[in-house]
Amino acid sequence: MGKITIGFGVALIALGVLGYVAGGASSITGLIPAVFGVILSGLGFWAMRGSAKTAMHIASVVALIGVLAPLSRLVPSLASGSELSLAFWSNALMFALCGALLALYVRSFVLARRARAAA
Repeated sequence: MGKITIGFGVALIALGVLGYVAGGASSITGLIPAVFGVILSGLGFWAMRGSAKTAMHIASVVALIGVLAPLSRLVPSLASGSELSLAFWSNALMFALCGALLALYVRSFVLARRARAAA
């Protein structure tokens, strides 16, 4: 899972940087996905070098926060019915990426538990 985590981290870094640049570099909050990406990439490298179990559990919490945080911006944007901005799409992509990663973690944890039970 370390390489997968690094891949999702790189995707989030790209999303953050592209969103920041496309938004005219006017708000530092455009880099929030990149911060999540750096953290996840670091945890992915840690998993590949050492304690994979600990790193992946911490990464799953980071991914969960990455799913919940954009919701505070997505839901009001959708409820207001206003035009969907660049920030909305950046949040939607962060939500989707972190949600997919979290689903992969849960699947991995379930498979690992089943393998331990079978052994």
